Amino acid sequence: MRLKKRLIKTGGVIMKLFLLFIFGWPFFWMISTSLQTIDEVNRVTPTFFPAVLQFHNYLDAWHSGPAGGMWIYLKNSIIVVLSVILLQMLVVVPAAYAFAKYEFKGKKIMFGSILIALMMPTQITFLPVYLMMSKWGLINSLLPQILPFITNAFAIFLLRQYFMQVENELIEAAKLDGASEWRVILQIMMPMSKPALASIILFSFVGQWNEYFWPLVMTNADMYRTLPVAIAQLKEMEGMANWQIVMAGNAILVLPVLLVYLFASKQIMKSFAYSGIK
Repeated sequence: MRLKKRLIKTGGVIMKLFLLFIFGWPFFWMISTSLQTIDEVNRVTPTFFPAVLQFHNYLDAWHSGPAGGMWIYLKNSIIVVLSVILLQMLVVVPAAYAFAKYEFKGKKIMFGSILIALMMPTQITFLPVYLMMSKWGLINSLLPQILPFITNAFAIFLLRQYFMQVENELIEAAKLDGASEWRVILQIMMPMSKPALASIILFSFVGQWNEYFWPLVMTNADMYRTLPVAIAQLKEMEGMANWQIVMAGNAILVLPVLLVYLFASKQIMKSFAYSGIK
């Protein structure tokens, strides 16, 4: 029995180390390359630890780009991300509340369509959305990077599952005290669903922050593009691939995601644990 437990424990440690290597190695390679000289990057034998840390690569990446710097792309990314998160909350929270606590005609069909949307890749809807945005004259602006993402099937599904666990008696008691539907949502439903809301906000943030395809095809002017597009264009800077600059740009792009995850990781774990129990 002891031998079996030791083998299981050892196997678990080996698996964790293997997963750490699989997921950690690309990140290590990115940071290492971002601190190397161009000669170290282009060596046939890989350089894992640069002789002298080239922190100026980060400044070069920040001041590079088609628009003469990353500030305009950073501003666009922040506007798009915050707008999508805010508008998503205004749409998905009431929708999830309605699916969880109301009975209405066509409810099952509508919720079934949301489940179907969960399995549908974004690229399937790209062409009709592009044509619609073009017809409305919104191409080459921030709006086509925001409007298609204000609904989120996964967010509605996850919040509905949370809202269904809230006792109807609690809602009725609040209404007897004069609470409106919006007050019930804001002061009862949302505070009791913080883990789900944190997960939705994080996933939306990561998805929009890293979005490359949509800004690329919806715009052709640098003043409306976001950071991922600018980072991708760094590899063609000065007519050659400066991978140390590209990796420095990628590190800049990844940093906000890591910071947000560190602050929200506790709520995310609660969300998945709760969902697993239910």
